[in-house]
Amino acid sequence: MNMQKKSNIAVIDLFCGIGGLSQGFVMEDFNVISGYDNDISCKFTYETNNDATFHAEDVSKLNGKTLNQEFGKNLKILVGCAPCQPFSSYSFRVKDKDPDKMNLLYSFSRLIEETQPTIVSMENVPQLVDFSKFTIFRDFYDKLKLLGYFVSYKVVFCPDYGIPQRRRRLVLLASKLGKISLIPTTHTSEKYVTVKDVIGKLQPVKAGEYDINDPLHRARKLSDLNLRRIRATKEGDGWKSWSQELVLECFKKPSGKSYGSVYGRMKWNEPAPTMTTHCTGLGNGRFGHPEQDRAITLREAALFQTFPMDYKFYESLDKYNPSVICKQIGNAVPPRLGQVIAQSIKEHLKQYDKYENS
Repeated sequence: MNMQKKSNIAVIDLFCGIGGLSQGFVMEDFNVISGYDNDISCKFTYETNNDATFHAEDVSKLNGKTLNQEFGKNLKILVGCAPCQPFSSYSFRVKDKDPDKMNLLYSFSRLIEETQPTIVSMENVPQLVDFSKFTIFRDFYDKLKLLGYFVSYKVVFCPDYGIPQRRRRLVLLASKLGKISLIPTTHTSEKYVTVKDVIGKLQPVKAGEYDINDPLHRARKLSDLNLRRIRATKEGDGWKSWSQELVLECFKKPSGKSYGSVYGRMKWNEPAPTMTTHCTGLGNGRFGHPEQDRAITLREAALFQTFPMDYKFYESLDKYNPSVICKQIGNAVPPRLGQVIAQSIKEHLKQYDKYENS
């Protein structure tokens, strides 16, 4: 149960997914009251783990009056991560295929204007700071300044905050009270949390099998050819170390050189690569286990994303869908990053005597 349900602070999470960002605020005892997302499959996981209400609604159709009714008389904190796929280099080239998604950050901006929260936090892909390609983030920033917010933003290298994957994320903080910024980094390169730190003591499993005590610790089955490929791959290596008969034809072309990490194994003593919506597939990146002949499991992906071991991802075994859960985990904000954001906001509020311990 959230310890601050009766406090004078309320948090609403837009584009909440399964609640990675909300979980970070829960860890810091903030009063998270609700999350909004149009993916109804996230409802059970979000509500069960965050003691908050999940609204299966399209944020672009949401209005500030609804949010203000939820906020009540509490100090308002509005946070969110608009889906980042529209801002990838590929999506930017073909954005006319789904132009509505490019407008989600504008919807976030509109809701800030309509609700006037005391604190805002926005998390997204670092590519947005490239104003030569994307004006949307500059528009978002300018609107906040126009509304009277003090604004800061930073591209975060996640291992610097104890997150065991080489993910970079853009984090923006804005406040009506005064200058606000992220807390200082907590880890140096010598102290990064590594793959071995996170999954080194998990029960070994083979491709196509799972730990009977943990259904989430399940590895996808591999074909005989892919088993031969991963057995030919040393820790930290990829397909470039294979004999020619194992190499896919597409990798033999000049364009194949750009896929150097595909079919690769992770390194024990380094952070993992960025988790994606397909991170449990061997051919989708450097997602091979450092020594076991398989790709990582859903449990391992969740741990690299810093979800707690007791975070519940499915209601019952008959509703267990590995591909859906993998997508949800890959799309999530790492809870530890959410916690860093929450800690930063907490320290800021304390400076202005706006944070109550209750």
